[in-house]
Formats: sequence, C-alpha cells, structure tokens
Amino acid sequence: MKLLSSSVYVGPNIFSQKPLMRFTIDFGKYAGRRAADFGDSLLDPLVKALPGLAQEETDTGELFLDRLRDAPDCDLGELVARVAVTLQKLAAAPVNIARSEPSGEEGVREVLFGYVSRRIGLEAGDLARLIVLELIDPSPSGKFNLADEIDDFFHFASRRSLGPSAMAIVQAAEERDIPWIRLNQDSLIQLGQGRYQKRIEAALSSQTASIAVDIAKDKEFCTQLLYDLGLPVPEQKYVRNSIEAVAAAERIGYPVVVKPVDGNHGRGVSINLDREADVLDAFDKAVEHGSGVIVEKMIEGADHRLLVVNGVLVAAAKRVPAHVKGDGRSTIDELVERENQDPRRGVGHENMLTRLELDQGAQKMLREQQLDTKAVLEEGQVAYLRRTANLSTGGTAVDVTDTIHPDNKFMAERAIKAVGLDIGGVDFLTTDITKSYRETGGAICEINAGPGIRMHISPSEGTPRDVGGAVMDMLFPPGTPSRIPIAALTGTNGKTTTSRMLGHILKMSGHVVGQTSTDAVSIDGNVTVKGDMTGPMAASMVLRDPDVDIAVMETARGGIVRAGLGYQYCDVGAVLNVSSDHLGMGGVETLDDLARVKRLVVEVARDTAVLNADNIHTLQMAQYTKARHICYVSRNPNNGLVREHIKQGHRAVVLERGTNGEQIVLYDRDNQIPLIWTHLIPATVEGKAIHNVENAMFAAAMSYSLGLTLDQIRAGLRTFNNTFYQSPGRMNVFDEHGFRVILDYGHNEAAIAAMADLVERLEPRGKRIVCVTCPGDRRDEDVTANANAVAGKFDKYICHTDDDLRGRAPREIPEMMRDALIAAGVDPAAIEVIPDEVEAVDRALEQARRNDLLLLFCAAITRTWKQIIYYSPIDKPDERIEPESEPDIDINVPEGYRIVKDDRGVWLALKD
Repeated sequence: MKLLSSSVYVGPNIFSQKPLMRFTIDFGKYAGRRAADFGDSLLDPLVKALPGLAQEETDTGELFLDRLRDAPDCDLGELVARVAVTLQKLAAAPVNIARSEPSGEEGVREVLFGYVSRRIGLEAGDLARLIVLELIDPSPSGKFNLADEIDDFFHFASRRSLGPSAMAIVQAAEERDIPWIRLNQDSLIQLGQGRYQKRIEAALSSQTASIAVDIAKDKEFCTQLLYDLGLPVPEQKYVRNSIEAVAAAERIGYPVVVKPVDGNHGRGVSINLDREADVLDAFDKAVEHGSGVIVEKMIEGADHRLLVVNGVLVAAAKRVPAHVKGDGRSTIDELVERENQDPRRGVGHENMLTRLELDQGAQKMLREQQLDTKAVLEEGQVAYLRRTANLSTGGTAVDVTDTIHPDNKFMAERAIKAVGLDIGGVDFLTTDITKSYRETGGAICEINAGPGIRMHISPSEGTPRDVGGAVMDMLFPPGTPSRIPIAALTGTNGKTTTSRMLGHILKMSGHVVGQTSTDAVSIDGNVTVKGDMTGPMAASMVLRDPDVDIAVMETARGGIVRAGLGYQYCDVGAVLNVSSDHLGMGGVETLDDLARVKRLVVEVARDTAVLNADNIHTLQMAQYTKARHICYVSRNPNNGLVREHIKQGHRAVVLERGTNGEQIVLYDRDNQIPLIWTHLIPATVEGKAIHNVENAMFAAAMSYSLGLTLDQIRAGLRTFNNTFYQSPGRMNVFDEHGFRVILDYGHNEAAIAAMADLVERLEPRGKRIVCVTCPGDRRDEDVTANANAVAGKFDKYICHTDDDLRGRAPREIPEMMRDALIAAGVDPAAIEVIPDEVEAVDRALEQARRNDLLLLFCAAITRTWKQIIYYSPIDKPDERIEPESEPDIDINVPEGYRIVKDDRGVWLALKD
C-alpha cells in the first residue's frame, strides 16, 4: 500500500465541486480485494479504535459499515478514505466526501476524501493508510500501536484545527453564501473577497476597536469606567505587592477575589478568599499571569456569561465549574475518566468542552471538600474540581438566554457599548439571573474582548444559540455584498489575450481589476508576481487583495488538474475553444478528457456561461452548466443553433458581414445591437487577425455579461493593442527594420495555424520566414502537427527548440520538425535546423530584407523581443541593403530636389 503521490484540491476540481484530497496509492498484492474480504479481524479493532466509524454514512444515507459488508465495489481504497474522514471528524473537522476511483494504472487507486485543514487532512490520509495496512498485514516489529497513533494524531490536529468558535462562524458564512479563506494555522479567517473582505479571529473582528480591547484588558480602568456610568461593579483595588493585597482585602472586607489586572481564561484567578494566608498565596499566583494584580469584593452568586454582538445581547449562559456527579458506585477517578469519553471534550479550546484534569489544583479543591480521587460519591453528589467556571478549565454551561431579566440584558448591552466592543462578553455574578441585578445585588466582574462562544453554540444544557449567525449579520448585514464579480475563462488558445482584453475593458470602465494569467498576477494593471499564475494560489492572491473590486481569472488546464480552481463560483465563465494540446499529460489523453477538464469553468458559473458555438467540444458544455444565461459566440452568421438560440431571445455574439467589412453584433432578448467594426479594433490588425477578432468577441460577451455598457466595451476594444507592453508574446509586431517581425508564443497546432493564416492575409511583398518550435513535453504527433501548420506557407523555415528541453535531446524537436516539413513537401534547401533559440532568431533577422515578414514562435518572450528591437541592420549594410535606383513609392519630388537612400535604407530628400 505505497503512497505514490498526494494532491490537495482547492475549490471545485475534476473530481468534485468541493475541496478534497487525492492520494494515489499502489495497493500491490491487495489490489482488487474488497474490504469485507478481511472480515472482523479488520473491522472489530478499527471500530473499537474509531467508534465514530460505526455512525459514518455514505452520500446515499446508507451506513458505511453496511456498504462495506455488502457492496461488491467497496474496496480498500474507499475504506482508507472513510477512515481519513472519521479521523478528521475526531478533530472537529466536519467533512463527508470519501470514495475510491481507478487511476488507469493496474493496482493503483485514487483515494479521494474531503478536508477542512490542509495539514490535518494530509496527516489523516496518511494515518488512515497506515492503520488499514497494519490491520490487514501487521508489522513484524509490533511497534505500530493503534491507540497511540490515533492519540498522537488527535493532539497534532487539536493544535491546528479551527476550533468550535471559528467553525461556527465559518458555517454561518457558508449558510449565507459568504466566501471564506483561512489565513494562518490558527483561527484567523478572511470573510468575503477583495474590497468587501473582513477578518475575524475567534471573536475579534476587523471592526473591533483596538482601544476597546485595551480597555477590556485593563481590569482596573474598565471597572472604573463602568462604575462612572452607574453600572454594577464590585469594589476593587489595584495592588503592587502582597502586603498591599492583604491591606486591600481587609479594607474591602472578606471574602475577596484576587486576579491579574490583564489576564484571561481564568488564569491566576482565586475566588472566595477569606484569610490573609489565602490572599498571600493568591497574589503570587495572580502576578504570574499578568502585569499587575487586583483585589476585589467577592460577589455571591453563580457565574454567567452574557454575550453581546453589535450592541444586542444574543446569548446568555450560566457557567458551572468543572465537576463530576456521583452514581453511588464509581470513584472520582472513574467518574473523570468516564466524563472525558464525551466526544465534545478535547484538549484546550479546540472542542466544545475541555477535558477534566485531576491535577494539583483539582486535588486541592477535592481536599477542601474532604474528598480524594478514590472517594466514591453518593448518587447525585457533586464534587467540584475547580473554583472558577471557565470552559477552558473543564467547566460546563447552561443556556439561560430565554430567562434572563430585561434589566440584566440592558445592563450587559450598556456595558459592552461603554467599552466600545463590537463583540463582547460580560461576566456577571448573580444568585438569580431571572431577577434584576438591583434586587439580587449582582455585579459585573469582568468584560471580555474576543469572548469564547463555544458555550453558547453547544451548551451542556439548554438551547444552542446561533452566535455565528449574529456575528455574520453584523459583519455583512443582509443585502450587503461579500463577493466581488469573478470572470473566469479557459480554452486551448486565446485565453491570455482575451483575459487581457477583458481586464483592459474593465480597467477603462473604472474598475480595480485583479487578474491572473500565464505570465503574471496583476492588480490594477501592476504586475505583482511573475510566472505562470493560473492556479488556485494565484486566484487566492487576487481574492485576498483589499483593493480589487472585480477579478479576471485565466484558468489553465494544468492548474485545474493539479489543484482545482481556487474559487467556489464565478459570475461569468467562458470556454473559448478546445483543440489538441497537452494531451497525454496529467491523465488527459483525449480531446474529450481535455473538454471535461475545461468545462469546470462553466460548471461553476452562476450568471452566464459564454461558449464557442463553432467548436463541438465547447458547444456540448452547455448541458453541464447551471448558469442563468448561455451566451454563444460564433464567427459563422449562419450557425443554425445560434440563430435558433437568438430567436428564443437568448444572448449571442456573432460576426456578421456588412457594407464596410465585418462587424461584431450582440444579440440579447429581442435586440440586435451592432457593437463594433473589426477593423476598428487595433489588436485585429485591421480585422485580418481572425483569431483576435474571436478573442475580442469573447471579451465583449463577458464584459456585457458583467454589466458594462456598450460604450464602455467599445472604448476598451478600441484602445487595446497587441503591443509587447500591453500583451507580451501575443502577436507583437515590430516594423522599424524595413521588414516586419511578428513575435508570438504559439505552441500548438491551432495557434500556429492561426498565425500562419494571418501572414497569408497580410500579403507581404517580400519573403516569408518562420522560426518554429514545439515544447519538448508534447507528443511526437503534436510536433508533426505544428510543422504541418506552417508547411508550404513560407519561403524559409528555421526549426529550433525551447531553452527548457523537457526531457528531449537538444536537436530532437527541430530535426523532427524538419522531417515533418520535408514529408509535407517543403524543399529541404529552405529548411535550417538551429536548436538554440537565440541563434535561430539571430539567423532569421540576418536573412530578412526589405519588405520581408518574419514570424517567430518563441518561448523566451522578453529576451526575444529585446533581440528584435535592438537588432541593427546597419551592422552589415552591404549584406542587407539591396541598391535601388528609385523608391517603390509614388511621391512628387519638388523641383531642385532628388531622393536617395542612405546606408540605413532610409529614403531622403536632398537638394541637387
């Protein structure tokens, strides 16, 4: 059961619309075996170690153990996945996806399971594999102890899981369709996207005032502030040493409380002290947990936590100190052990309740009750293990929200407003929460910034309260936006140019655009990170940027296959085309496989799916999208399906011929809207670059679907050019050497054919020279197809390779292309093989003469562009400039002047 690889999918992916992990496992001699084949020797110890496995259900609601015993297709891979899910649930990570699929390789399965935390999920998957392996084939050393391994995982996960408070907020966000991102390994969470984002950690939000937090932490000042407003607080005094502490206690009057001035979670707090010796001990304990110590009057009554969110009390709970209740038979030791079996109890703050500890403090508390850990409590007898009622020390909570007296509610709301907190907890002592504090003499003993909310989410007794929902409604009141519009696009060719066009149109319309592409992440037109940035990491960069108000996500096949989309939904999703490229890589063997990967972009589109109606693979994607609108794009005005689509009042963008040339026309409902003549779009080279005409049509369709006006779309298209600085590597033209050079990144058959077609349409007057290549990781048939795309259309061919050979020999690709060109009928004398890209480009430039056209397909775009613009024809004037007696232009020469050509090839008018 060897783990071959693991992948973490962020957001929708080729396996599921939910985040999941993929473990590729070679099951070796156990391949094809059903989990049920191993019988009770596998299941009994597994269920004993993981009792939660017995309650696990499949997607159909069937108990997993029933499926395991009865289903013929429930293999060991599915068992590993289900154990991984059960382990994560033990760590308070609610996930459900668990299944196994064939990998296409004999004996190897894809084990798929959901996750919440990346690190916890990876650890759970690996442990699940080891557990199943150990149970079916125990290690000879016997060192693998199942209980110890699970306990180690539990402690590992408890330090990295979100915790109940954070999970409650996350679940409330998901219920409201508010996106969230975990920002660190603690509980810092971003809610919302881009400019709408807010952050929260536990119960501290990005709206929580820092000064309010400081006030709440300063117990002395906070009490004085509340006292000045007439709110009930106990008398207290700040003390600097133990002598002052005793003096303060005697002046205030016993019993007293001694606590740190700025502590939390009940650390260093001692209550109900009625002797000088106890105060001295308590001072030493308190000073360890804060920067100062406070002595205050002990208020009689039970401890209550009153939670106020956005100025309104949303939950109240009576807190009970850690304790056990007798049954007349069990010792306190046994009662504690039994209580700790409660799945809600865990280590620290990461579960709904905290495990009980029989430590020194607990044993001291028992001695005060004249008990020890071996004592047997009578039926119903309670033994307390702590004085304070904090949940972090094992306390429990009883919900009292429905019974709190209105005076106490109003008092708590005033107190939190006075401190200035958006989310705050009031620790309130009273003998009866149903009566006014004026009657009972109850008082506020503390104000908490960032209060724990787990006691309200899952109280030990009473009604759970939707505290997470109250927090979310404060941060994002109903009707306020939390998502920025996302436009996502993919395709074999044209996606980078189209995404740049769309980003340019949106920027011209006043938006701050966050954009991912194959060469960079850009924010508002500024490059932030260079490289192939089309995966979920790049998407996260854009969605986390606080300035961005709209996102354009170029989404490539590789990113989807490796790691998923990185966002749950897009507003507008487009697939430009599907043609042969990257086949045989990452499990994508056929065009149908490639289409299945790329259609994910329209599967998650909510508002509009934009599809190429002239490509059968994209056309078939319409049945998989749930978007409200489908907008077809077609260069064929007679496309029957599109015409029927238009008749039904649906949206389409069509290329139609008019008296002045070709025009992009938009159809929506019953409207036929002429948008722009193609020759007015600079990137189309006067309408001759048909592939860029199509790219402009997609950019227009997506812009319209995002709500832009027609004038905004026209202005964007008319000001977008295919210069190196605006669209590097995409049909960049340089005309300043007396011959034309076109640089393009085209690396597959369709892209190369489109550029060759452009050369035909430009009708150069001189020779046509091409530098052509193919990435080394493509199939041999792809190399041949690239060569065939240019065969017979040029006068000279230079075959080269990329800098990155990708496993090929230096001359392998160019020689293969040469052979393909010859096989296609190209004269061998017209072909040169120059493997090095720099040398190949130099050779092409050296061969060029006036009026020639060079088409360069290169991978190192910036370097090649510099080669082009810094090349100097006057270095070898005799070789480069052919003498001409007259210019080939019709010009009227003024009398007394003659025109001549200098050594640069520039025509000058000189006096006779």
